[in-house]
Amino acid sequence: MSLAAKKIAEAEELVRTAEKSLKTSLLKWVPDYDSAADEYSKAATAYRIAKSFDKSKECFLKAIECHKNNKAWFHAAKCYEQIFLLAKETNTLTDVEEYASKACSLYQHHGSPEAAAAALDKAAKLTEQKHPELALRFYQQAVEVILIEDSTRQAAEICSKISRLLVKLKRYDEATTALKKEIGLNQQTESYGQIGRLVVALTLVQLARGDPVEAEKSFKEWGSCCEPEEVQTLSALLQAFDDEDPELAARMLHAPFIRHMDVEYAILSKNIPLPKGIEIQKKIDDANPNQMEEEEDDGEGLC
Repeated sequence: MSLAAKKIAEAEELVRTAEKSLKTSLLKWVPDYDSAADEYSKAATAYRIAKSFDKSKECFLKAIECHKNNKAWFHAAKCYEQIFLLAKETNTLTDVEEYASKACSLYQHHGSPEAAAAALDKAAKLTEQKHPELALRFYQQAVEVILIEDSTRQAAEICSKISRLLVKLKRYDEATTALKKEIGLNQQTESYGQIGRLVVALTLVQLARGDPVEAEKSFKEWGSCCEPEEVQTLSALLQAFDDEDPELAARMLHAPFIRHMDVEYAILSKNIPLPKGIEIQKKIDDANPNQMEEEEDDGEGLC
């Protein structure tokens, strides 16, 4: 008998045992939800090993109902988290949203907001590669949940994931807002070194959205938290945009510490449109060398 066949036979026996635990009799008036939930969970695991994923999900859902009847909210939420993994196996990751929401609600009902946020974080990691928009919603919900408990440091860590994901999705306006929120959370925990790195990220995002004026304002507001190398580079970068100097801007965007930032910001630095004002004017002048002389002649005629 193959491993899959053995596991299916094992699961079927566990299901029968669970069903017996739920039956009432003259001697047992109340179903044994605790035992039934345990047997269903074991059956679900056996079915998963056998790659019988639909049966596995069915058993986890039955275990959840037993836990709910037993008011074991935490254990019910844990079973929902197991269904996340099944969604990955069956390539039905969009189903995770329903079960992540239910797991979060149950953890909160149990009084475990940190577990609720961790479940949402797990769901986000599972879906981020193929469904980044869905993952973004999970991260945003996780921040809301964790801030209820005033866990500022953990909230800042999740906000960092939100900011990077928004940059990856090229939603720069929202990324700007998220980075400012992240800076605010780090101010509360006095994580000034982290704020310095975030100022660099914020400057890059604002330049990517074509707003060097706001980039300079942000640098003036929080630049004191930056390391000397960061201050020097950002000052030169912003000056390059002010002077419309593409060569200097390109050199600053290739600074070593920018290249070694989180991958989303490193990629962003390569795609920021360089200032082109002087470069464009030079091309116009080169293409029309007689234009200035003609304008001077016209001016003389008018006099």
